[in-house]
Amino acid sequence: YNDGWFDRGAHLASDRRTSRVIDPPDGRFPAMTPAAAKKYEEMHAWLVQHADDGPETRMLPDRCLVFSQSGPPFLPGNYNNYYQIVQAPGVVAILSEMGHQARMIPLTNGTATRPPLPENMRQWQGDSVGHWEAETLVIETTNFRTSDQSRFGVQYDGMSDENLRVTERFTRTGPNTITYRATVVDPTVYTRPWTVEFPLEK
Repeated sequence: YNDGWFDRGAHLASDRRTSRVIDPPDGRFPAMTPAAAKKYEEMHAWLVQHADDGPETRMLPDRCLVFSQSGPPFLPGNYNNYYQIVQAPGVVAILSEMGHQARMIPLTNGTATRPPLPENMRQWQGDSVGHWEAETLVIETTNFRTSDQSRFGVQYDGMSDENLRVTERFTRTGPNTITYRATVVDPTVYTRPWTVEFPLEK
């Protein structure tokens, strides 16, 4: 991408980690299952010949449908990494700078404020429901719309399928800091779950 748009930052994140992946402990994304790896290789081989056949074959960020920064899960990108988080009675809204995408997340207090979406109703950012565990906001997201293109953006050219589940945790750790943690579970794609963590700094 054009180097002039990159947001390289003026300092390192406060956690000074070299990897955002905290689980597996080696800081690397886990291997794909054999079936998922085969599908991934076949899809990429096909794209070499057909990448420009039509908009459906372009990467999802190219089509402004899904960005790693807007999540879920949030994965920091080359630019546009800001978020605005607003809580109102019964709902949390998260506006991502990237793509100007807003997630409206209903909150539960032991009982659902609305029923979950039916299995066949899928959205690019999934169906999210949140609840509080002490000082931590926990958001569970399922019902992701899938395609043969990565939903994790250019930061990680992996894949997911209809079994993807993301659990996000937002914990206030200081007056200007929230620790963000997200666990990805997709048993038909990955050999084990994986978790990323990084600070969100005001």
